Amino acid sequence: MSILVQVLLTLLALSACLGDVVLPWSHTLRTKMLEETMELLDWLQQKEVSCYKMNVINIFADHKRGNKTEILCKAATIAREGESCHGYFGGIYDNLLSLAWGSRARHKKPCPVAAGSTTSLKNFLKELHHVLQEEYKNQK
Repeated sequence: MSILVQVLLTLLALSACLGDVVLPWSHTLRTKMLEETMELLDWLQQKEVSCYKMNVINIFADHKRGNKTEILCKAATIAREGESCHGYFGGIYDNLLSLAWGSRARHKKPCPVAAGSTTSLKNFLKELHHVLQEEYKNQK
């Protein structure tokens, strides 16, 4: 077998694996997404948005039992509910899905959120900000 064929086969094998390889920039990208999402949340919390009193499922009531991916995915589902209220929720939704699923976010749908206790959207944003701050600290 010629060297060219061996090199091509090696490149083909490596390219097939790239979807599962964690690239060095992914940590930086994740950190930037966390920062951006927290900035959006900060901005929203400083404004009086009309739908803050809207009730949403309180996914944080038992978040100690859930994993981070599940919490971020469920938070994305709730953020999507707020898209009609304010455009920033669209960016928060996209970022949360990307934080939950990484580069595969485009192929994932938000997680279903079971009925349970509710909280105001304003309290949800406050708790989400706290969860993202913890995640950000763990990234450093």
